[in-house]
Amino acid sequence: MAKYESEEEVLNHYNPKKYTTPDGYTSDIAVFTIELTYHENHKPPEASLKLMLIQRAETDREGEPNIEGGKWALPGGFVRPDETAYAAAVRELHEEASVRNIHLKHFNVYDQPGRDKRGWIISNAFYAIATEEYLTERKAADDAQNVELFTREEIENIDLAFDHQKIIADAFEVIKRDILQTTVAKEFLPEEFTLSELRSLLLLVSDDPGVTNESAFVRDAPKYPFLEVATDYKGDIKTTTRTAKRSTRMFRFKGSEPTVSIY
Repeated sequence: MAKYESEEEVLNHYNPKKYTTPDGYTSDIAVFTIELTYHENHKPPEASLKLMLIQRAETDREGEPNIEGGKWALPGGFVRPDETAYAAAVRELHEEASVRNIHLKHFNVYDQPGRDKRGWIISNAFYAIATEEYLTERKAADDAQNVELFTREEIENIDLAFDHQKIIADAFEVIKRDILQTTVAKEFLPEEFTLSELRSLLLLVSDDPGVTNESAFVRDAPKYPFLEVATDYKGDIKTTTRTAKRSTRMFRFKGSEPTVSIY
């Protein structure tokens, strides 16, 4: 026979201590940017995908030894009782690296036992995107010694804190997939860009002949339904010489996202 007759009675007798709960709930953020290197001879720019890491301070704000102090890590921290994991990610980006107002997307949860020396800590992983110019003003906060940009190859040779090597590996796969399946590439590029700049970005994540073959890409890309030629207020096509000797057209992304179907 049931002991209680209403939800209110059940809640009044509910004991959360009956269940094992995590020792902490955190948000970690993989902040990506693209470095475009331009050549004086007007060759297509070379793109490099980089990730922002912070170096954890040796001591905390009270002067006590910091957990995993001195190691490089993703920016992040504990979620407060009055905020969501997303809100915590936004706050931590600003507090730890002076970065705010950038594209942010959740991509996974990490709860493997033993991933954190402090106990059972569950982490929400996000990725963020910022242009290289935006990150030039980045600076480390009180609980971080340094903040720098690294390539995937450089990160593989760094002893990272916690399980951040795993989170970062997953983040690189997610961002590469999203670049190809969504219009998130617009977050890496200037608002108006050349096809050469877009192709340099896509070459980082695709070996499709439609991308690797430059003439095919230049021919087909203007037909993409999510791209449009950039024009000025008079309706004249905008051009630039930053990626070619002769003036070349500039493009921009349209507002709508493409719809992809397995069928």
